[in-house]
Amino acid sequence: MVVAAALLVSACGGGGGSSSSSSSSSASSSSASTSAGSSGSGGSTSSGGSTTTAGGDTGGGAAPSGSIVVETAFQLKTADPARMFEPTGLLIDHALYDTLLTFKGGDVKTPVPDLAESYTASKDGTTFTFKLRQDAVFSDGSPVTSADVVFSLQRVANIKGNPSFLMAGITVSAPDAHTVVLTSKTPNPAIPYIVPNSALGIVNSKAVKAAGGTDAAGADTADKAENALNSASAGSGPYTLTSYSTTSQVVLTANPKYWGTKPKYEKIVIRNVQANVQKLDVLKNAAQIAVDLSPAQAQGVSNVQVVSGASPNVFFLFSNNNSAVSKVTSNKDFQEAVRYGIDYDGLVKLAGTGAVQAAGIIPSTFVGSLAEGSGVKRDVDRAKAALARSGLGNPTVTLSYPSDIQVNGLNFGDLASRVQQNLKDVGITVMLAGQSVSTALDAYRAGKNQLGLWEWGPDFPDPSDYLNFLPGQLVGLRAGWAKGADPALEALGTKAGTTLDTAARTTLYQQIQTSMNQSGPIMPLLQPAQILVAANSVKNVQSNALWLVNLSELQ
Repeated sequence: MVVAAALLVSACGGGGGSSSSSSSSSASSSSASTSAGSSGSGGSTSSGGSTTTAGGDTGGGAAPSGSIVVETAFQLKTADPARMFEPTGLLIDHALYDTLLTFKGGDVKTPVPDLAESYTASKDGTTFTFKLRQDAVFSDGSPVTSADVVFSLQRVANIKGNPSFLMAGITVSAPDAHTVVLTSKTPNPAIPYIVPNSALGIVNSKAVKAAGGTDAAGADTADKAENALNSASAGSGPYTLTSYSTTSQVVLTANPKYWGTKPKYEKIVIRNVQANVQKLDVLKNAAQIAVDLSPAQAQGVSNVQVVSGASPNVFFLFSNNNSAVSKVTSNKDFQEAVRYGIDYDGLVKLAGTGAVQAAGIIPSTFVGSLAEGSGVKRDVDRAKAALARSGLGNPTVTLSYPSDIQVNGLNFGDLASRVQQNLKDVGITVMLAGQSVSTALDAYRAGKNQLGLWEWGPDFPDPSDYLNFLPGQLVGLRAGWAKGADPALEALGTKAGTTLDTAARTTLYQQIQTSMNQSGPIMPLLQPAQILVAANSVKNVQSNALWLVNLSELQ
């Protein structure tokens, strides 16, 4: 998953404005309340106005010492947060720049305080007010103020780079030096899950302006600060940028003025290394963490720790619902035959240790996901009966997919072959039509695949990102699922997209996925494994859906 896979992620989700985080309707009158005892800690949830608070845990921990080498196959274009939206950039910038809120460890269900010690949400879900902690400073010792937050977020929006969609429909203002208000044109309960993104890291506005940066309209041509930010960071995070190359390595040094708990390691070297070499390096302790090993590569390794879990990426199959594309795949009984003809357990076994069946379209680690084990199960008899009801006989259809890439070490071609075999058992002949990702994307985006095998990587870890799969929405349209195809489901989507209360949101998104699993043309298949292999000397190694691993949490 290097260049070609980055193109796929950009097109299918996980990057660059492939989806919208908000939809319009009336909002729920209740919302979640979370209280945290210290920055980066968890909290409890209750209903009634939405408030998150944090205490004053600052500057704790022993002085950083020693160094560590992290190896990953670079997907990296820039260290400038306003222009960055690649996996390696998210990993690096999370260590350099603080955000209003963040996630702790691998938990992306609960945003916790970072630069903001608390926030409140209006009942209609359009206004989020953040109170900044007053002890945070940038690496040059100057205080972090609301003016820096406004500059940083407006700069992301106006540079119009890959991460600019995160600010779509959102304006930012500062009533005073320690208060920031984000206002959305429509109800947007996803905002607390959007602002932890490393691309929304807060920069030192004075330093960036001095380097030619601007947050004004026209910043896409007027801003000249990228080169400076690729040489030296301008953040308040636990690390600073010492050296930077998009092809060889990036070196981070502990920030001596960091306001929070000090990181353990004085220096972190992130090296650009392919997965097969990563394995060798971590086994001989030339590197301490390998990020990109597949389940097969990680199998059987010894004297190291293997951290394995489901990635947030979801492979899915669809049967085009547009009769103009195919009278076969748009047949509801045919779709049921496909749904129950798939051997989901077999696909998970193919994907390797750590992979799980996608119970629904929302990843298992996100708010609103369905319970593990509740997904569709193979039932060949039911599939054959549905195909008989369809009146189509033994149809032949074409399955399209990108054939030249892997995601989390899993080839689309291997999955496609297995789907072909599964459906042959039912009486469906599948012709495989793998193409290069750049070619395959054209027909996919145009909604021309009869059967399509694709993957969605999240734009942000909130279930609203998956409303894209509903009728009339981005992925729904690619599957030929037009607006009005399922009014009851679409109404659920509208309600879910504007509801603030976490428990209520969870119920609504689970109802949406249950309905989709029963009768929709889109079939979630699996979440492949995300694997980290690390030396036993490194502690607290946790995989994260946004930034792969939190470098500052390593012990």
